[in-house]
Amino acid sequence: MADAPLANLHWSRGYTDPEWVRRYTRAGRELLPSRRVWRGAGPARSLPTDTAGIDQLTIAAPDGRTLTLQDLFTAAQTDALLVMHRGTVVYENYLHELQPHDVHFNASAAKSYIGLLAATLAHQGALDREATVSTYIPELAGTAFGDSTVDHLLHMGTHVAYAGRPFDKPVEAQRYFAVIAPSLRPYGYSGPTSIREHLATARATAAPGTEFRYENGNVEALAEILRRITGTTTSALLSDMIWSHIGADEDAYYVLDGEGAEAACGGFSATARDVARLGELIRCDGAIADRQILPTAVTAAIPHAPDGYPQHVRFPAAPPSAPANLSYHDFWWILNDPHGSFMASGIHGQRLFISPKLETVIVHYGSQVMSPVAPTAPLVPAFLQIGAHLQHTR
Repeated sequence: MADAPLANLHWSRGYTDPEWVRRYTRAGRELLPSRRVWRGAGPARSLPTDTAGIDQLTIAAPDGRTLTLQDLFTAAQTDALLVMHRGTVVYENYLHELQPHDVHFNASAAKSYIGLLAATLAHQGALDREATVSTYIPELAGTAFGDSTVDHLLHMGTHVAYAGRPFDKPVEAQRYFAVIAPSLRPYGYSGPTSIREHLATARATAAPGTEFRYENGNVEALAEILRRITGTTTSALLSDMIWSHIGADEDAYYVLDGEGAEAACGGFSATARDVARLGELIRCDGAIADRQILPTAVTAAIPHAPDGYPQHVRFPAAPPSAPANLSYHDFWWILNDPHGSFMASGIHGQRLFISPKLETVIVHYGSQVMSPVAPTAPLVPAFLQIGAHLQHTR
């Protein structure tokens, strides 16, 4: 059978080969066409620094282990960790030859940035959450995405299969990479060669809004809607609305498909410092000093899943026995902890963690392989313990 596990082995290499992972998280934009997200004409906004002494902090992992930060870095294949508390950088470390000025793939953490743009445009009245996707993209009528609403996309509420295949999340993620990157296509590949073509093969296998299913196509369909209602590229839109206002050190980048469309669901690269600036903007209710960049109503709404959606969803990588203790809203993961924490999350350890009550923003870049022999590092417990430590000692 074409979709039997053995037939799909070639699609799994990108998760299990550590050399492949680091190559693409670090240099993806050099291997594919890309478009910059302009940082703007103004000066970079300085980040105050202060040593917080967390180098010796130990982390209590959920499985009972006690980890040092170095243990955590090894487990997570960490490339960078930056911690901000009350707007001050209190810890910053780069590994595997990554430098502070180097950009790094954010992977699926980039989904959250598209959610932020969409929520802002909806708040401004330019985007209707209840409209069907085909209202904005007529050629997707009759597909799983076209017959869903914008709000279904924002909450991963579509139930989709591509090109008649049974849905398999890891395999479909790799097939998506093949759409945008010719070098990742196996011999004899005859599938879609653009994101637009890929979305057109999606067919619904259940009514939208009935189940949470984490899938890249939701983000790509939404990004195309945003391009159409604003008349600009995803890169220019992110620059105009956010990136050019945060005092970024560097331009960010999106990789492009064969038609020049941004890979919005995970093809975004930026420095850790600039992503931390974005996180601090969100933590501070969308404002930088006395300048309101994003509506406070938009940033305040992030940790609150709306009525009509499951308040708790199972993290896609969790085994069936794991507790479903996360919520999901506008492409952000909500931790449901006492501190109001939420995060953008990417597959190989990319995280933007924001905890309003702990007054903490953490950026983690990793190149962790996805394999049963490489258990997921306890990043979120570590972030919460770091934030609690800072809140009690600074």
